[in-house]
Amino acid sequence: MSNKNKGNDIFANIPKNNTQPKSKMVEPEVLSALPPSAEPPPATEPQLTRKEKSLRTLWTITALISMTVNLVVIVLLAAVLYLYSQNTNNFVIPEGIDIDTPVNLLQGLYDNFQLMDEAHIKTDIVVEDTIPVQFDLTLNQPTTVTLTEPVTIYNAYVEINTGALNISAPAVVTLPEGLALPILLDLVVPVDTSIPVKLNVEVDIPLEETDLHEPFVGLQEVVQPLYCLVAPKAVTIHGEEICP
Repeated sequence: MSNKNKGNDIFANIPKNNTQPKSKMVEPEVLSALPPSAEPPPATEPQLTRKEKSLRTLWTITALISMTVNLVVIVLLAAVLYLYSQNTNNFVIPEGIDIDTPVNLLQGLYDNFQLMDEAHIKTDIVVEDTIPVQFDLTLNQPTTVTLTEPVTIYNAYVEINTGALNISAPAVVTLPEGLALPILLDLVVPVDTSIPVKLNVEVDIPLEETDLHEPFVGLQEVVQPLYCLVAPKAVTIHGEEICP
């Protein structure tokens, strides 16, 4: 094309963009791995440990017991109020109850707890048993025995000296029945037997020296505040002051 034509062409003077057009980025479509009809899996509940299950069970049982007790108490209170409203005019204090009853009651409790602590258990226990006995009995003492029949002694040596006769020669000697002979017992006798035993054993056990002392004293300490509240000058069975 000639320069003249280029000057007349108005589009020739417009600057051209020589850069190549960028290709349009096509984002890939992510297809769901699940089919359209499939639903998402349900959320799983957390697994409870054995200790947590036990605590939940205990809590449930405790709540049920508490509700039951409360219901019973409410019913009893309602019944008492109903009976009291029906018998208000006929209500009579039982015989033996007066203004000194609280003091007498607390004094009786405190004194009896003290008496129980100072009490003794006295009884007889029969012991009946068989005891085996095994030992060696040593004998070494002189004694006298009596012959129950005649005894002949052979090869005895006899000496007889008299004014008219002197004999010193072996002989046979017969000891008559009933003759008493002094002898010396020197021997060991083994003893192996059983001895029946029957004893009556007297027992005297002071309770203040046993394990019962602590609970008896504890009961006195439980009653003491109320006792001192109604009787500030209370004393023990031995005349000692109870209230500080």
